[in-house]
Amino acid sequence: MNAALSRQDRPLLALGLRLMAMVMLSTMFMLVKLAGRHGVSAAEMVFWRQAMSVPLIAGWLLATGRIGQLKTRRVSSHAFRATSGTLGLVCNVTAAMLLPLPVGTTLGFTAPLFAVLITAIVLRDKVGPWRWLAVVLGFAGVLVITRPGGETGALPLAGLAAGLGAGVIVAVVSFQIRDLARTEAPIACVFWFAFFGSLFAAVLLPFYGQSHEPRVWLLLVAVGLAGTLAQLLITAALRHGAVATVVVMDYTALIWATAYGYTIFGDLPPASTWLGAPLIIAAGLIITWREHYLSKRISPTSSLDESAIEETVPTAR
Repeated sequence: MNAALSRQDRPLLALGLRLMAMVMLSTMFMLVKLAGRHGVSAAEMVFWRQAMSVPLIAGWLLATGRIGQLKTRRVSSHAFRATSGTLGLVCNVTAAMLLPLPVGTTLGFTAPLFAVLITAIVLRDKVGPWRWLAVVLGFAGVLVITRPGGETGALPLAGLAAGLGAGVIVAVVSFQIRDLARTEAPIACVFWFAFFGSLFAAVLLPFYGQSHEPRVWLLLVAVGLAGTLAQLLITAALRHGAVATVVVMDYTALIWATAYGYTIFGDLPPASTWLGAPLIIAAGLIITWREHYLSKRISPTSSLDESAIEETVPTAR
C-alpha cells in the first residue's frame, strides 16, 4: 500500500517528530563543523555519515519487522539518485564547515526556489504569479545574505557557492525522489541513498581518509547517529502528517543553528542573515501554501522531500 494512503493523520505528533528531526539535523551539522576543525575532510565526513546509516536503518527495520520495505526493482534509479544526493551532501557539509551555521542553514532553504525554476525552464510547466513572486522574494534574500561586492571580511565565496550548490542539487534530487516515490517506500529511498552514497564516498577514502584521535572518531560516530536519527524521525513524521502540514517546522533549524553557533563556536550570524533569512523563509512558505491551495500532491517545488532534506539543511537534507 502506498505510504500516503496508509498514513494515520495525527498532526501534533507529526509536528513534534519533524521538530525533533530538525534538532537532530542541526546537531549533525554542528558536529560536522567541530570535526572539520579537527582536520576531517568533507569527503571523509560524508563517507562515515552514509556508512553508519546502512546498518542502523537495516537493524531498525529488522527489529520492527519491516525489512521487506527495502525490496526494490529500481536499483539503477536509486544509484542515480544517490549520485546526485551525495554531491549535494558534500556541498552541504562544505557549507557547514566554511560558513556560520545559520548562514548555511538559510541558504539550504533555497531548494524550493530552484525547483520552481527547474519546473518552469527545464520541464516547461506553467508557473503562476504567486510562485514567481516567491522566487523573486527568495533570491532577493539570497542577495542580501551573500552581499555581492560587499565589504572586506565578507562570507567566503567557496562556502556560499557550496550552500547555493546544495540548494540546486537538492531541487534536482527532489524530482528524482518524486519519481521513485511512485513505487518505493520513503525509508527505502533513505536506505539506498545511504548504501550507494557510502560506496561512492568510499572511492575517495584512500585519498582523504586518515587516522584520528579517539575524540574525533567519537565525533564521526555522533555525526552518523544524529543524521540517521533525523532521517528516521522525518520518515516517522510523514506517517502521521502530510508534508504540507509539517514543513513549517523545517524553518526552526535556523533557531537551533543560531543557538549552536553562539554557544559552541562563539559567533552570531551577520546582520545580513537576519535581513535575508525572513525573505527566503517567506518565499518557501508561499510556494508551499500555493501548492497546497491548488490541492496538488506536494511536489519538489513546495517543500523539502522526506529523503532529500538532509542534503538541503545544514542544516540536511
